[in-house]
Amino acid sequence: MLLVVDIGNTNIVMGLFQGDTMRAHWRLGTRSDRTQNEYAVLIKSLLDLEEIPLRGIEGAVISSVVPNLTTTLHHALMLLLPLEPLVVGPGTRTGTPILVDNPREVGSDRIVNAVAAHFRYGGPLVVVDFGTATTFDAVSSKGEYLGGAIAPGVGISMEALFRETAQLPRVELRRPKRVIGKNTVESIQSGCYFGYVALVDGMVRTFKRELGTDSKAIATGGMAPIIAKASKEIECVDPTLTLEGLRLIYERNRERR
Repeated sequence: MLLVVDIGNTNIVMGLFQGDTMRAHWRLGTRSDRTQNEYAVLIKSLLDLEEIPLRGIEGAVISSVVPNLTTTLHHALMLLLPLEPLVVGPGTRTGTPILVDNPREVGSDRIVNAVAAHFRYGGPLVVVDFGTATTFDAVSSKGEYLGGAIAPGVGISMEALFRETAQLPRVELRRPKRVIGKNTVESIQSGCYFGYVALVDGMVRTFKRELGTDSKAIATGGMAPIIAKASKEIECVDPTLTLEGLRLIYERNRERR
């Protein structure tokens, strides 16, 4: 079995593959103050809940956008498993040409998503990842990573609105019944929800014009199901896209390792 770990700014998402089938997956809050021992205990507890023995895990791979946690999780896995995890980064064989000015600047999660999206859906396509930031990434018909765009995530946008205003309350993100709000809460929800959908659809339409009319839009990330419900441009929500990309990259590096 293969353990895959995606370290994001808000959540750490993990999955366990048996061959190309996902057997289990979990989501933890990202905490930089946890030690490698604490993360090792958490991971072991999650495996125990699924009755998965450590001896059955033959490989591990990590993608991270939180550099100070990369080493922590790397050491946590080495405490549990008699192997060294693969950490996706410069020099990792992905099978995806990165056609940008400086490939080292691109977050590993974005490349992982591009690998999985092209494998599952072909191309050209736009990958929208709803995380702490919302990223838009373009993948060619040949599977090349062409570049993308980064916008503040809807969660941190709403939090900034609450922090930087004197009278507006913190509200839950949900789709209101109408665009024209009848009170402050409805007005905030309308602006944040429908405004963000408009941002996403506008960006995706622009990407599609540059990529070509036959391009598709795939969404992933924690907020994807909520936003995609009202989107006219997103054709598919794939919640395990990043985990699948990590599995593929591990397989492409297995012989080298």
